Amino acid sequence: MNHYQQALKIQTRGKDFHPITRDVENVVNQSGIKTGLCTIFVRHTSASLIIQENADPDVLTDLSHFFSKLVPEDSKLYIHTTEGPDDMPAHIRSMLTKTSEQIPISQGRLVLGTWQGIYLWEHRQRSHQRQVIVHINGE
Repeated sequence: MNHYQQALKIQTRGKDFHPITRDVENVVNQSGIKTGLCTIFVRHTSASLIIQENADPDVLTDLSHFFSKLVPEDSKLYIHTTEGPDDMPAHIRSMLTKTSEQIPISQGRLVLGTWQGIYLWEHRQRSHQRQVIVHINGE
């Protein structure tokens, strides 16, 4: 079994979904692995990874609106407010979603569904440079 690992640096534009499917596909291509498993992991506690609809942007808009209602940015609700009113809600949103995803690889390609894309979901208001580790194992 072979292993390949690469760190991606993703510059976010603030609270939004940042498509990273092509970035991850490029790492899979560079790995040379034809059959295996791709694990992606975001090294932050206020951002997350999701696999979601990539055809209709309204899906991402609805998800964003839903989470804004579910986890409001109201500093009166939280004790941890040192880094601003969006920090604790960002931690909660990250906990409710995922910091890692696993995707099978077949014939040298990610086995995603037709309308699935991989997104880094920035939960903070301002832009950040995020690091996503892509680890591939297989043959």
